[in-house]
Amino acid sequence: MTSKLNRMLVVLLLTALAGVTAMAKSKTENFTFMTDVKVNGTLVKKGTYSIKYDETNSEILILKNGKTIAKAPARVEQRDKKARSFEVRSTGEGENVEVTGIAFEGSDQNIVVTPSAAQHKN
Repeated sequence: MTSKLNRMLVVLLLTALAGVTAMAKSKTENFTFMTDVKVNGTLVKKGTYSIKYDETNSEILILKNGKTIAKAPARVEQRDKKARSFEVRSTGEGENVEVTGIAFEGSDQNIVVTPSAAQHKN
């Protein structure tokens, strides 16, 4: 009888833990870069990628076929109004286009890239 109760408690605990893991906030959107860009100093060739914001680690990840191509630390800032569509912001031109932030459709927050110390070493 006690072993059944123990098993039930273990199952309930695992279910609760799985629920907490599922609640970890991350958002993903597919996006096509029309030119090569840099993300935190890493070159991302033109093409279609998944762009993910991982709230747990405060990072933007650029993924191709599930593999991380580039990542950058990020912070959240409030927007004046909700984004009408998925947005990718960048700065620079030519070979020096750097992604500076993203916003997900319907969100009232901008996710802004915060350059790492490694990017500034030259």
